[in-house]
Amino acid sequence: MLPSARHDTGRTPEASLEEAVGLSRAISLEVAEARCVRVAQPRPATLIGEGALEELSTVVAATEAGLVVVDATLSPVQQRNLERRWKVKVIDRTGLILEIFGERARTREGQLQVELAHLSYQRSRLVRSWTHLERQRGGAGFLGGPGETQIELDRRQIDDRIIQIKRQLDDVRRTRSLHRDARARVPYPVVALVGYTNAGKSTLFNRLTRATVLAKDMLFATLDPTMRAIEAGQGRKIILSDTVGFISDLPTHLVAAFRATLEEVQAADVILHVRDIAHPDTESQREDVEGVLRDLDIDIDADGRVIEVLNKADLLPEHERETLAAAGRRRGHDTAVISALTGEGCDALLALVATRINADRETLTVKLDIADGRTMAWLHSHGEVLEARDDGAHVFVRVRLHPNDAARLHRQLGTTRH
Repeated sequence: MLPSARHDTGRTPEASLEEAVGLSRAISLEVAEARCVRVAQPRPATLIGEGALEELSTVVAATEAGLVVVDATLSPVQQRNLERRWKVKVIDRTGLILEIFGERARTREGQLQVELAHLSYQRSRLVRSWTHLERQRGGAGFLGGPGETQIELDRRQIDDRIIQIKRQLDDVRRTRSLHRDARARVPYPVVALVGYTNAGKSTLFNRLTRATVLAKDMLFATLDPTMRAIEAGQGRKIILSDTVGFISDLPTHLVAAFRATLEEVQAADVILHVRDIAHPDTESQREDVEGVLRDLDIDIDADGRVIEVLNKADLLPEHERETLAAAGRRRGHDTAVISALTGEGCDALLALVATRINADRETLTVKLDIADGRTMAWLHSHGEVLEARDDGAHVFVRVRLHPNDAARLHRQLGTTRH
């Protein structure tokens, strides 16, 4: 049962409730009742008023619910009071998302990040979560004294574990940084997929890479980031990165905990903002994603790396599809209208990515010994060979290269960059 008490999200209460139901079903919860509760003035003790409390008490008893999910942020006091009143476990929106992330994390890194988020959230709720808080643990021997309350000891244990996890995640960040440095030396540009959860990122990832990443019509179907190398066209290979989906009111614990993963987005050469253009709340979802990107110091309007990918176009009438790309261009974005499910527009999207990546490439003429087939093969694999001619002893190649590749070639040939 999910009384939705969120507001100021730009969505209708019914849309917010539908999303909360989807989140609950994402971890196989059976939803017995779902309803919106109007909150004129949030109550410090219970969030909702006495009349709604009484009405919901009846519903909880009638449905024999084992859990109530409140689609809002509850204070520890509100959570405890609601549990006492309804005599059932109560979790809020943050707790629900944490449960989903805990179930979906598969890699060691993902599990560490989820545990950090859980502990940070739990630490602020010790007053509600522990049943032995009233106990006083006194000292003995030369360490004797007034003692500490159990809550202080529990908090200390959590703090110690948080410190351990942060150290391990620092190692993860260093490892990721080394991987990025290695990719820069290759170098393959990184193209990161971002978007609201269930916008179709994983379906698009599978379409472009022919991979088998889990892709379901489900919120947070995938959690751990996945990377694959693909051919983007114009003689350019890229690394495509599928990242965790965003959602409205994404808990700050999660944003902080998943910093190591989100750094992949910050370091990407191109960012594909995948939108479910057929969703009735697509504009609100866009604003939510842009808000998280701003938290990562990525201004979607000013950052030239962002391409807007309008997905699920197959669900729209033909005349609507024709106006979508033009609308995106009016906002100043490169825009691709696609269907990841059917493949419509995906070739055009890859061509757009290749054009964006190649925009900063240098055009230079290289003089090679006619027998230097190795360097010629390297030029074909790393750049776009525009022209090649020979005089019998040497080959003169006009080639377009990424600046990093151009620098590498000059070092390899012992020539000077002009």
